[in-house]
Amino acid sequence: MSHVFPRHTKAEPPVAVAGDGCYIVDKSGKKYFDGSGGAAVSCLGHSDPDVTEAIRSQIGRIAFAHTGFFTSEPAEELADLLIEHAPGNLDRVYFVSGGSEAVEAALKLARQYFLETGEPSRHRVIARRQSYHGNTLGALATGGNEWRRAPFAPLMIDTSHISPCYEYRGRREDETAFDYGQRVANELETEILRLGPENVMAFVAEPVVGATAGAVPPVEGYFKRIREICDKYGILLILDEVMCGMGRTGTLFACEQDGIAPDILCIAKGLGAGYQPIGAMLCTSDIYSAIENGSGFFQHGHTYIGHPTACAAALAVFRKLTGGIAGRVGPMGEKLDVALQSAFGQHPHVGDIRGRGLFRGIEIVEDRASKKPFDPKRGLAKSLKKAAFDAGLICYPMGGTIDGVAGDHVLLAPPFILEDAHIGEITDKLDRAFRTVF
Repeated sequence: MSHVFPRHTKAEPPVAVAGDGCYIVDKSGKKYFDGSGGAAVSCLGHSDPDVTEAIRSQIGRIAFAHTGFFTSEPAEELADLLIEHAPGNLDRVYFVSGGSEAVEAALKLARQYFLETGEPSRHRVIARRQSYHGNTLGALATGGNEWRRAPFAPLMIDTSHISPCYEYRGRREDETAFDYGQRVANELETEILRLGPENVMAFVAEPVVGATAGAVPPVEGYFKRIREICDKYGILLILDEVMCGMGRTGTLFACEQDGIAPDILCIAKGLGAGYQPIGAMLCTSDIYSAIENGSGFFQHGHTYIGHPTACAAALAVFRKLTGGIAGRVGPMGEKLDVALQSAFGQHPHVGDIRGRGLFRGIEIVEDRASKKPFDPKRGLAKSLKKAAFDAGLICYPMGGTIDGVAGDHVLLAPPFILEDAHIGEITDKLDRAFRTVF
């Protein structure tokens, strides 16, 4: 009998005992291709010797030093490298232990920034439906994942949610992709004016939407319009790249492909590649200066922020990403897209195949012509996850794609080290899962 509190009390997952590149091995010896990197985490696979050695070496020197008393060499060096590669005027890095913590820190920093600059009425956050920004209360309130939010709604701050940029479902037949993007982006301005610009502090969005909607990319021009609106009303743009950042979509920072930069940026997952729990919040020099020249103290903190061993692992990961591995994502992502289109592009129950880089989503429908989803009572995502797992493929199916209740998709986010043969393995095993379920 296990005393571990699992994610699901009715499930008995196998015991993982080893990692082998793109594979995880369970106690029985069965190998699973990690086609989703867990949750878009394991970008370097599971047995990278350089990252392992970096952790071992750091522990041999000092494993932990509280940031209330010390900084550390790995944290300083990692921050320097992140800012060297970061877009726009991002200038400071606040290290945390994961994505939810990064978003919480971003929200609190945004609020404190306006307190420091003499605009205390600014407190409202606007985000998008069908988004996900974390499971802690502030991040959960900001996100638009309805089924995750519902049980805890009485505990959460009031957040406004506008339409996502979800071309497959949202674009009308009489409008271009660009015009569609402008229309849904302009919902931000409408909501700002409804709330009163003097009351709004931030707009939060994922450049490429992750698990809630399944690798949904924006249309051209959408985020440029969002940036214009934020600038017009003095609102901070917070981009959540926890899942889509660190090379996952083909550039080190996902927002680079949309030609914009945020005021605050959140990263995690691929930053540590699963070797240590780590995330980070990056902010501009203007925001940092407001704190520095005001109270001088960011009223926030966790015990493990700036953890030296976690930073040492992330430093080794980041060096590998910028040393060439991230450059594989674009070409391999195109190959994966071609393979998915070839295998499933005409499948009677595949409505859309989308994404960027090695971040791909497959939306499942009952009817392709009408885009009608399956009945949620069927539990399709759960069935697909089990069938793929039985076939030896770890992928990330989820239900509620359209509105939190209806719709299903499969998310793929394989390690950046995958080879051509692995792409065939993904499509073959996913095809077996589809045949089992459908």
